[in-house]
Amino acid sequence: MDKQELKKLIDTAAGRIPADLVIKNCKVVNVFSGEIISGDIAVSGSKIAGIGEYEGREVVDAEGSYAVPGLIDSHIHIESSYVTPEEIGRLLVPHGTTTIIADPHEIVNVCGIRGLDYMMEAAERTALDIQYVVPSCVPATPFEHAGAVIGAAEMEEPIQREGILGLGEFMNFPGVIGADDSVLEKLLVAKRAGKVIDGHGPGISGKELNAYAAARILADHECSTVEEMNDRLARGMYILLRQGSACHNLRTLLRGVTGQNSRRCLLCSDDRQPKTILQEGHLDNHLRICREEGIDAITAIRMATLNAAECFGLREKGAIAPGYQADIVLMKDLEQFETEKVWIGGKLTAEDGRYLPETSYADIAPVRGSVIVKDFSKEKLKMHLKSNRVNVIEIQPGGVVTKKTVEEIKVDENGEFIRDPQKDLVKIAVVERHQGTGNVACGFLKGYGIKEGAVALSVAHDSHNIIAVGVSDEEITFAVESLIKQEGGIVLVKEGKIIEEMPMPIAGLMSDRSGEWVDQKLTEIHEKAYAELGICGEVEPVMTLCFMSLAVIPELKLTDMGLFDVTTFQFISVEAE
Repeated sequence: MDKQELKKLIDTAAGRIPADLVIKNCKVVNVFSGEIISGDIAVSGSKIAGIGEYEGREVVDAEGSYAVPGLIDSHIHIESSYVTPEEIGRLLVPHGTTTIIADPHEIVNVCGIRGLDYMMEAAERTALDIQYVVPSCVPATPFEHAGAVIGAAEMEEPIQREGILGLGEFMNFPGVIGADDSVLEKLLVAKRAGKVIDGHGPGISGKELNAYAAARILADHECSTVEEMNDRLARGMYILLRQGSACHNLRTLLRGVTGQNSRRCLLCSDDRQPKTILQEGHLDNHLRICREEGIDAITAIRMATLNAAECFGLREKGAIAPGYQADIVLMKDLEQFETEKVWIGGKLTAEDGRYLPETSYADIAPVRGSVIVKDFSKEKLKMHLKSNRVNVIEIQPGGVVTKKTVEEIKVDENGEFIRDPQKDLVKIAVVERHQGTGNVACGFLKGYGIKEGAVALSVAHDSHNIIAVGVSDEEITFAVESLIKQEGGIVLVKEGKIIEEMPMPIAGLMSDRSGEWVDQKLTEIHEKAYAELGICGEVEPVMTLCFMSLAVIPELKLTDMGLFDVTTFQFISVEAE
């Protein structure tokens, strides 16, 4: 802001000159005082000048609707929506979201800093304010191959960029707790730059949690119990209450929100697909859930606005007050939070569910061609087992945590798995797709329920190698080969034919089509996954599978390097003792 803009803002606030915009007859939610104030909101340029009685060049009558600060999602991975930053803006803004804090962890794991560059360029083409963090763990662990390695040296330049808030979720919590040298170097990059460090620490407690918090890890979105939440709050951390497409922790954690700790609680989605956004909404849906669980409306709104702004240092966001960014949402009520109008930086950006600006898109050429597989064949799925007792990844419905179990299977004379159609146990494979290593690892999956064909994805958190599951080696092979041909995405096959597919040419993670197209495709994929492949109705077939290689979420996962026990942080044999 220059001197002339500041003078104009002050003169507008004092009533000496008319405002650029006046929103009249509002019920203004004051997140500082907890009051609801009747009056006008005066806007000068991109800033709020004041609340009271004002005249303006442009006047909008709110007709008694509630004026709420623009909603802030405190942690989201855009790539997990399968759409571009431009599209996520078009989808989210009509729901009252004006700012998101995005961790481009997925695309940076595939494309390195080139992926961050693309995401930042694309963010310039949406009215949604996308604030990024530099992914802290690329690869997420040393137990898989990713498309890039981002160490402290590679972080030095991007951490200084405008629009970069700090380091993204530090998933290598054992490295922090153990004070590993390379981890300390990354932490110090953020500290020297005066930037924040976001967290990811499932299951940590006691002195280990003290060690994690001592590094000044800002927040954690991985709490699944009120006890975990309170442990972190007591150590000065913020808690991000998550309600995504895959993980639903909000209702559970809201039971622990009190008048004493609510100011340290934020709302986030982490991963949210277009289907969820179009059917349920975004943070407006989080607010509805808060009210259903007995949280008063202003406390809920604070968690989606001021708390997030204060946590991440967004000093001019999160409130409707003089000098703050004119990110304003008109809502009909504070129960259903139905959004009528959205202003971002003083500009009307959405109205009655419609995103108003025209959308242009960044060039995706720098992030295409990311599926690089060497020497894949059906032979690489052979396991040569010496025992019929095997360690199994067992899906737990409703989340991404898995259980380590032991099952007895049938094997042929060569030690190869013979599937029992009466038993919910199938082969799962991860195929390395970045470095041309030729790595293929196989294991067993229970609880997915697939009875026919195979599914293959190039979205497999966090390194995003190809992950596939199917009823036979032939079906898995065909699915993987089909996925390679279409530059990544999702493929469903049955009896050697593709029955549904969704190409994702942007790093094998995102579609270049509209959110509505992606939603329709996902609907068709889900329908055929259930109806034709027989996948268990309690399991989300895509989101569930793509987390089966996430080697930082307990208990058992599969990477391109083998079967990994997250509770002991070591590889184990597929064959059980």
